Amino acid sequence: MEIKQFIEENIENMKADLAKLVSYNSMNSNDELPFGSNNRKVLDEALKLMEEKGLKTNNVDYYCGFGETGKGDKLIGILAHLDIVPAGDGWNSNPFEMIEKDGFLYGRGVSDDKGAAIASMYALKYLIDESYDFKKKVRLILGCNEETGSRCIAYYVSKYGHIDYGFTPDGSFPGIYAEKGMVGASIIGHTNKIIDIEGGQASNVVMKKVDVKLANDSFDIDKFKKYLDSKDIEYEININDNIQIIVYGVAAHASMPDMGINALQYCFEALYHSDFNDPFIDWFHKYFSLDVHGETLGYESLKDDISNTSINLGVVKKENDDVIISLDMRFPVKAKTEDVVKLLDVSNEYGEIKIRNTVDPLYFDINSPMIKALKKAYEDVTNDKQTPMEAIGGGTYAKAINNCIAFGCEFIGENNHIHDANESLKIENFKKQVELYVQAIKNLNEIED
Repeated sequence: MEIKQFIEENIENMKADLAKLVSYNSMNSNDELPFGSNNRKVLDEALKLMEEKGLKTNNVDYYCGFGETGKGDKLIGILAHLDIVPAGDGWNSNPFEMIEKDGFLYGRGVSDDKGAAIASMYALKYLIDESYDFKKKVRLILGCNEETGSRCIAYYVSKYGHIDYGFTPDGSFPGIYAEKGMVGASIIGHTNKIIDIEGGQASNVVMKKVDVKLANDSFDIDKFKKYLDSKDIEYEININDNIQIIVYGVAAHASMPDMGINALQYCFEALYHSDFNDPFIDWFHKYFSLDVHGETLGYESLKDDISNTSINLGVVKKENDDVIISLDMRFPVKAKTEDVVKLLDVSNEYGEIKIRNTVDPLYFDINSPMIKALKKAYEDVTNDKQTPMEAIGGGTYAKAINNCIAFGCEFIGENNHIHDANESLKIENFKKQVELYVQAIKNLNEIED
């Protein structure tokens, strides 16, 4: 059977299977180890779906699971994830009840990354149904902790080792040959002038809303309003026993903070320009201000011909007398991690930065056999020979396992509102993913060992 006919005959089944996965609010939680009860349930569901399609499955202690087919000593890996970021607000429908409208599917995870998991399952089902001659084993690995650290794949590697060739359908086509390095850190502000503060959904999402309580007469409200009005930033101010300020931004992925509006940064900058007179806010203005590329910290000096630095402040809360802010940094693929960390050494008695973790950059030669095989799969299916592979700021499973790059699932020019409200997946592109993954598997299978 031709692949296009197979897809048309199975598209309704694909939608139904995706709706099952979307129905689980599989955000990481601590209610049941390792990553929460909903992640256990969605993994059970995914393993069942893979079994139905002819794959031999294995539950890796609920860190992840996989379905396998093929034969041989070499292993092709496909790595997708079942966990999600928080749904947040602003949805036009229930984020955990997938709906179809005007040729699109809507729901949390339809694009990141449950849709790609389903498309990968059907790509393997097609090859199995066609009795394809596998020269290598193929393993679809579904993790439960990509959004908050990829410990799922680290655990998998500790038990099963690395793969020989592979891709993670958690980026964009025609593929990503380089990924920026990453730094996770906490900004700690020592201040007693901010009574309370809360905002943000996740460290890797641009803060969409921040709610702050301040003492009456602690700043010039007219100057505060004037500053935000001049920047076209939405806000609310309520005055009772204290002053409550709510500042609204626009969510975006942390790898592209310039595509969003960070509510916290604009709130703090407005306070700085409104006679708030807080040494922590002065420190914050000096080193962060409204920057999204680390300009005032000196990161322009590390920019290379492929990539630059991006900085996102994702979550803020008050703990005792301290303001705690999550910092998510993506740094250039040719930069050294130690040089990046050195530029964050700006702590003083009012503000400090504590490093939580670092991840080195990922870089592949675009002329290597694996990269060429994946690029050719894209070109043969789409007839697009002009679009180049990318270097990105996002972090994928490719950093957690050897011999892997991101390949799909977004197409160039799309905005599927990943990590935002009304996440979507175009049905025609859902179909196209299956075709692309089938060809990618075939091309990797034919690489001479």
